[in-house]
Amino acid sequence: MARALVIGAGPAGLMAAEELARAGIGVLVCEARPSIGRKFLMAGKSGLNVTKDEPFASFATRYDAPQLRPILAEFGPGEVQDWCRALGQEVFTGSSGRVFPVAMKGSPLLRAWVQRLAAQGVEIRTRWRWTGFEGSSFRFETPEGAQTVSPGVTVLALGGASWQRLGSDGAWVPWLREKGVEIAPWKPANMGFRVDWSAKMAPFFGQPVKGVTLMACSSSTSCTPRDDRRRVHEVLEEHRGEFVLSARGVEGGGIYALSRTLREGATLALDLLPDLPEGEIARRLAKMRPGESTMNRLRKLGLDRTQAALVMEFSRAEPFAHLKQLPIPLQGPRPLDEAISVAGGVEWGSVTQDLELKALPRCFVAGEMLDWEAPTGGYLLTACWATGRWAGRAAAAALSRAGGPARAAPRG
Repeated sequence: MARALVIGAGPAGLMAAEELARAGIGVLVCEARPSIGRKFLMAGKSGLNVTKDEPFASFATRYDAPQLRPILAEFGPGEVQDWCRALGQEVFTGSSGRVFPVAMKGSPLLRAWVQRLAAQGVEIRTRWRWTGFEGSSFRFETPEGAQTVSPGVTVLALGGASWQRLGSDGAWVPWLREKGVEIAPWKPANMGFRVDWSAKMAPFFGQPVKGVTLMACSSSTSCTPRDDRRRVHEVLEEHRGEFVLSARGVEGGGIYALSRTLREGATLALDLLPDLPEGEIARRLAKMRPGESTMNRLRKLGLDRTQAALVMEFSRAEPFAHLKQLPIPLQGPRPLDEAISVAGGVEWGSVTQDLELKALPRCFVAGEMLDWEAPTGGYLLTACWATGRWAGRAAAAALSRAGGPARAAPRG
């Protein structure tokens, strides 16, 4: 059996290893951390969202890289669900279309997967940290000292540059650049944004803001209400959802859905009453008693305490004038390491359609190392699995074409 090397034991790396092993190739997986799948397990703590059950035409538009389309076409939402079931992990689709394992957490799925990989002969070594190249070989720091590996093919699946404590530290960037690989600069994706709150907002930290429409607007204009069709072009993107207030700013699904547009300079505004047109709001206000307090009027309109606090924070002088377009001044994105995912990484021009590095033949790349961006909701995990599968299959084919070099054992 020929030897293949996979560096990184996250979803992309393990999927590449599985495809190589399925082709009858001996696989060594090297992971820098003491255990595998750390980011995968962290993502599953509150419910592992494996994919989004929606038509492929819609699903594919969630990614900013058209190069992913053929890869996802072969391993998309349906295939992800079948793959989970084949591991004995039944899945269900929630009301939002998000797909979860019945067990909800990632650990049962990972355990079943590792057992299958072991049965296929895949060898996983933890605490093996890749430290660069030594000639054409890959150099590692290990508990047994320095080691080098000279594989027939390699799949790199080291992640991006967020959540460094879980293993994605981007340390590989200079090593690939030295080999002539083009790397796009890292940018945070699916991240929160800083807000300079007054002290009065402290009691509301940790509270969700639900049932609103978030709008990303052109920075050169102010947002206008959604139902003002004369100026709707000023709204670049909008999302009906929720988010959370924190001492650091705003975060959560609603914010993440617009994070790319906001990161690129758009302003944020909220439609706090998306189901009420301006005229209806004015009619309801006119029927209220003249002496009622502002907070009581906001409550009668349907705003909860947290929503009303936002109105008083950013529109105290005219609390009823901006209910359909309340501006939330952002002070920029939270740091890269706090982001759920990243944009940037190995540029598409540096890889072939098989995800093989043009500068490093028989070395393939998968997962978040590649330059693509997508929202949360199952899209991130699906693309990591899909690119790992694609790269693993391409690496197996490359090894087959080369005649399957002899197994190369690690050497000190």
